[in-house]
Amino acid sequence: MKKLLAYMRGYYKECIISPLFKMLEAVFELLVPLVIANIIDIGIANDDKAYIIKMCILLVIFATVGLSCTLVAQYFAAKAAVGFSCKVKHSLFSHIQSLSYSEIDELGTSTMITRMTSDMNQVQTGVNLTLRLFMRSPIVVFGAMIMAFYVDRTSSSFFERPATTFVLAIPLLAIVVFGIMCISIPLFKKVQARLDKVLNRTRENLTGVRVIRAFGKENDEISEFKAETYSLFSAQTFVGKISAIMNPATFAIINFAIVMLIWNGAIQVNSGSLSQGQVIALYNYMSQILIELIKLANLIINITKSVACGNRVQAIFEIQPSIIDGALKDTDNCSENAIEFRNVSMKYPKASENSLDDINFSVKRGETVGIVGATGSGKTTLVNLISRFYDVTDGEILVDGINVKEYCSESLLNKIGVVPQKAVLFRGTLRDNMKWGNENATDQEMIEAISVAQGKDILLSKKDGLDMFIDQGGKNLSGGQKQRLTIARALIKKPKILILDDSSSALDYATDASLRSAISKLDFNPTTIIVSQRASSVMHADKIIVLDDGKIVGIGYHKDLLKQCSVYSEIYASQFGKEELV
Repeated sequence: MKKLLAYMRGYYKECIISPLFKMLEAVFELLVPLVIANIIDIGIANDDKAYIIKMCILLVIFATVGLSCTLVAQYFAAKAAVGFSCKVKHSLFSHIQSLSYSEIDELGTSTMITRMTSDMNQVQTGVNLTLRLFMRSPIVVFGAMIMAFYVDRTSSSFFERPATTFVLAIPLLAIVVFGIMCISIPLFKKVQARLDKVLNRTRENLTGVRVIRAFGKENDEISEFKAETYSLFSAQTFVGKISAIMNPATFAIINFAIVMLIWNGAIQVNSGSLSQGQVIALYNYMSQILIELIKLANLIINITKSVACGNRVQAIFEIQPSIIDGALKDTDNCSENAIEFRNVSMKYPKASENSLDDINFSVKRGETVGIVGATGSGKTTLVNLISRFYDVTDGEILVDGINVKEYCSESLLNKIGVVPQKAVLFRGTLRDNMKWGNENATDQEMIEAISVAQGKDILLSKKDGLDMFIDQGGKNLSGGQKQRLTIARALIKKPKILILDDSSSALDYATDASLRSAISKLDFNPTTIIVSQRASSVMHADKIIVLDDGKIVGIGYHKDLLKQCSVYSEIYASQFGKEELV
């Protein structure tokens, strides 16, 4: 949490003004019982209405000044807290963007969302409360005790003074309040952990609702969700019962102290050592102490929660990206090969075996290469290494004759257009989504790219054309429409290397064939990598790479592989029938 405080730079003025004005408010609050005492002892005792009115006006002034101080303190505390939170969120989002797929996979989406939202909101609340109340409560507590002895300064014996009740009550109140707080804090941490589980379960159910319904698992998920929420309910109830002891215990102590205060005060009033107004002032100071101790206890619990959440946010910052950017920017290297794999092996973090093992191949400029293999054979892993979403464990990958580790990520990705397995479109217009590929693209260029991707019918079917609105995740489009538009988004970039990672799986065979034909006729002649489960999608490629269990088991033309590679022939036969092999 300490490292996050560096983001408070630029808010030093707010961090001084807010506590300062809260302290001023506390001072005015401590003066109120003295004014009340004077109203009783002077105004009411002497039936001096003019004096009573004057003191009442003074109370209104105190209230107005106190309210003004509170508003100023609230404003600057909120400004500092929101500004601090905003800076941390921006930095956290930027840091997450710098992490490689390995770190993102390990953290998990739900964890990062929780850190960015609920944890940061709790930290922001903690900063706000700290600036407003951390200085105020101690000043009111100790100030009230000092003022009590100032009011009761005429009594002769220390032990006979009503103010002595404060010396006995405050430590006892502190023991009860902070004792309950110390017991509650670890329990609140457990509640937060169980809340995380409920949030994770909620997110999984909402994002996977279609799968749940498809498998008829609604009742099972409802039961599991009830179990998670009941666990949270039990933890919150238990800690709530302990926290609930605070009010009756403190009120019991404070009422007993008030009884002792009034008892001793009555004796002192009877003897002439104290006035009735002074006893009322002592009573008011005792009430102020009770309120502030409860506020302080709740403040410390909130601060503890905020520190715990801040530590969880800080833990994200402490994760360093495993992929370090190179220094090479723009290059026009005239290497014969666009892509080259040299003895490449790759193992995911915490995995027991390599996902890819001893991969060697090269792709010439302008070639179309197909990659096929069974599910889990390493196809997606292989193409992710080209864009350096992951780093190789052994060996090296060259793009335009240069190791990908030497490129800065922006320069490398400017050369590559990637269409991932899952077609992702963002909320907004179609034009906005196309500009992800090229922010300076004209409408004509967008239409041409969509036409190459076989998506012109989408434009014709929508009256708004490029201004058609796309829901979050492209939910108002079919799977095939989303795939074609994501391909168009990559094409508008005019990349030197185009990677289609099983991105036409939702297209029919005719549309798939038309797409490949259109890509082959592009004027910028990209080097194309096609990953597919369909033999028909790769059979016309210049080169086909067959993967099996992370290893290359065949490289060559379609006809040669049918005869020489059993894995490829099995894939082909499963789709076209064994008679086609003859």
